[in-house]
Amino acid sequence: MSETTLPKLLRVPAVAEALDVTTARARELVRTGVLPCVRIGRQVRVEENTVKNFIATGGRALPGGWKREAATQVA
Repeated sequence: MSETTLPKLLRVPAVAEALDVTTARARELVRTGVLPCVRIGRQVRVEENTVKNFIATGGRALPGGWKREAATQVA
């Protein structure tokens, strides 16, 4: 019988720590699809290899970039 190695799944706080960002920013990366995730009910996990590839490829900006926040503020 052949054993398969399953990928390690990280919780969002661990992803935030690996990327040196806040937990809220890591959740936003997952929510917007910048970081693909696995959902187990309401729990969210990100494959360790996904995070490593994200770092290795230089990451990706959130949709809308830095102007996204300025556009949502009321003058």
